[in-house]
Amino acid sequence: MKHVRPTGPLAAPSRRRFAFGLPLLAAGAAVSQSTATARAAPAGTAPVVTHHRTATIDGINIFYREAGPKDASKDAPVVLLLHGFPTSSHMFRNLIPQLADRYRVIAPDYPGYGQSDMPDRTKFTYSFDRFGELIDGLLGQLGVTKFAMYVMDYGAPVGWRLALAHPERVTALIVQNGNAYDEGLKEFWDPIKAYWADHSEARRKPLYKLVTLEITKFQYTDGVSDLSRVSPDNWVHDQALLDRPGNADIQIDMLYDYRTNLPLYPKVQAYFRKHQPPTLIVWGKNDKIFPADGAHPYKRDLPQLEFHLIDTGHFALEDKADEMVPLIRDFLGRKLGA
Repeated sequence: MKHVRPTGPLAAPSRRRFAFGLPLLAAGAAVSQSTATARAAPAGTAPVVTHHRTATIDGINIFYREAGPKDASKDAPVVLLLHGFPTSSHMFRNLIPQLADRYRVIAPDYPGYGQSDMPDRTKFTYSFDRFGELIDGLLGQLGVTKFAMYVMDYGAPVGWRLALAHPERVTALIVQNGNAYDEGLKEFWDPIKAYWADHSEARRKPLYKLVTLEITKFQYTDGVSDLSRVSPDNWVHDQALLDRPGNADIQIDMLYDYRTNLPLYPKVQAYFRKHQPPTLIVWGKNDKIFPADGAHPYKRDLPQLEFHLIDTGHFALEDKADEMVPLIRDFLGRKLGA
């Protein structure tokens, strides 16, 4: 076991600009985290503390947030939070304190995202297979043998790989705008599918628009009825990380690798049918990236599914946590206990 230590997608801006922005981002994240922990704590109790740690897995530093009870003699149930594109475990900063009173919550960043290492793409394979292996390694290092999963966007194909590798370890699923069916890939994916079919520079170049501030902001605001509920810190935070030299290329590599998820869908669906994991759908129904067309097919394979379409967009937790958190806590309380 290696040492675990605590740590603190077009044209990329200069390193000076990025470095200048980091202290401001850190301050904003600290304020947001403080607010979230205060809200989660009932009157007269101490706020939940989220720890920010790094583990070295196969030579890659994987950053993760961890909170909640962790007693060697009687561990609390584990809830693994798997983030989407283009963000990181930052997307769960407000959810973590809402769960950590009952559960051990772990939210990692994939390589090239958030605070995890961003190895050179010529020396490291950026793929969903590799991400799944590294998160599996992280769980092993942390001694986690049973876990519920919250999967969103890219978190879904990462999570499906964990479930297929260790179906007996998954205690429950929470799916928020995370795809497992062909019906879920609509018009937004057409230029990406064209790149899958023709892996050429001519097809790749237009995709760099997907890592610009315009599209990053779109992902947080489209389909949201009250924009005052969505913090602009989100797209400022994400874009600063996307603008790191070389990161845009990594993101387009990941979009190309997304094609490997489609052949996996029949296996994932077979896993659903065979193992019937307790599953909660809390899906932003106005999302154009992963529309509700991809939510309904889960009902075919999971007849006991608990299904909720939320009146919001892609990053549903940002403006609808007040609706989603009670559903999540009730679901986990019934399926996992505490």
